[in-house]
Amino acid sequence: MYSYSPSLEKMQKRGITTYSLVNHHGISSHLMRNQRHNKNVTLETIHRLCQILNCTPNDVLEILSDRDN
Repeated sequence: MYSYSPSLEKMQKRGITTYSLVNHHGISSHLMRNQRHNKNVTLETIHRLCQILNCTPNDVLEILSDRDN
C-alpha cells in the first residue's frame, strides 16, 4: 500500500496548493483525487510532482508494509 501524505506535507511547506498544481502545472484533478485517496498514480506523475516540488520520490511517496494496514 502507498501513502502520498508526504507529498501533501511537502506541498504545504512549499506553499503549493492543489489548485496551483491543477491550474498552473497541468496536473489533472483526477490525479490529485487519486493521490488524496492513496490510489495508484503513475511514475510519470511522481516524476512531475518531484520536478514541481524540487524534491525526490522519497519526499512524495511512502510505501507501507502489509503490517501497517
